[in-house]
Amino acid sequence: MSSEIVSAANERFRRLLELAGSARERRRQGLSVIEGLHLVQAWLERFGGDAVHAQLFVPRRGLASAEVGALLQRFPAAPTVLDDRLFARASQVGHGNGPLAIVPTPRPALPHRLDHDAVYLDRVQDPGNVGSILRTCAAVGVRRVITSPGTAFCWSPKVLRAGMGAHFHLEIHEGIDAAALRDRAALAVRAAESAAATSLFEVDLRAPCLWLFGNEGQGLDAALRAWPAVSAIGIPQTQAVESLNVGVAAAVCLYEQLRQRTAAQSAGSGPADIPMPA
Repeated sequence: MSSEIVSAANERFRRLLELAGSARERRRQGLSVIEGLHLVQAWLERFGGDAVHAQLFVPRRGLASAEVGALLQRFPAAPTVLDDRLFARASQVGHGNGPLAIVPTPRPALPHRLDHDAVYLDRVQDPGNVGSILRTCAAVGVRRVITSPGTAFCWSPKVLRAGMGAHFHLEIHEGIDAAALRDRAALAVRAAESAAATSLFEVDLRAPCLWLFGNEGQGLDAALRAWPAVSAIGIPQTQAVESLNVGVAAAVCLYEQLRQRTAAQSAGSGPADIPMPA
């Protein structure tokens, strides 16, 4: 049975505000705040077994939505109805109908051996870039994304919105330093570098690969550049711009990888163990 909150002094509402507004508090408690029908539905599809540990909030006006009502029927945890003005204080979306959920942040274990496609984000700080890259990875079938310390928190509200549900099709490992990455990598390692002599279009990308994408301003950390296993790959472009946005560069590289694999499989010459996006 649902409960209702109409007072800003309510303890549960104050906790929701604290989590919604503080990345530090979300990290400390191992919780994330997701908002919007699409994202909550996607989370439920992937992590439904954890739904008993989630808290679901809907604005009073959202109860009039048939889609929200259908979600409430499926969600194991009873929802909390918020007065519309209270929901607006917690919401990151203007005039949204919700719902909004507090959920456990997924923390999958990083395998000891990396031998399938993966992307590593080295101090990529803009949430929009991180969300865009996550969305591209889901689209091309790269299921594992690893981030360094200093990369934007993947489960922040801004990254979640930019990812548009991609999170729930990926294994995301955060806070992994370069040393731990090197110890586990057992596959080709490629770095997108604007000044690299080798063109993306000259490289065979059919085999499993670990892609490295660096900070928006500084590029890859020096320790990653010095890693002997790394092959620097450049994206052909005119001299009109110095370099591409990291989100765009990742998309170009990953779609060229997908193009080569699709062409090879159509010709019957591609590796049989490379997963293709559904």
